[in-house]
Amino acid sequence: MTSETPATKPKAKEQRLLRNARREGLLIMAVWTACLLWNIGSGYWLGYRRDPNDIRLVLGIPDWICWSVILPWILCLAFSAWFCFVYMADDDLGQDPGEGEGHA
Repeated sequence: MTSETPATKPKAKEQRLLRNARREGLLIMAVWTACLLWNIGSGYWLGYRRDPNDIRLVLGIPDWICWSVILPWILCLAFSAWFCFVYMADDDLGQDPGEGEGHA
């Protein structure tokens, strides 16, 4: 016989939901911070700290734009797809409360 009461079962479920949401939120913030630092750092270093005559074109775009803007966007798109389809937990949120009188 288990010692789970009806009052502790929702709390455990709530804790699992909170733990998963916190884990996912921290990962999103870490990736966002890394992309921000890469974007600003590489844009400054490759775009402003070099001789304009050394700038090359990649597909008609200055190389520093490719490496500091377009590449992070592509990586973030791939990360978003992986995060949504593989990493994110699909937790059961329970049943919706019943609709009472006066609801359309």
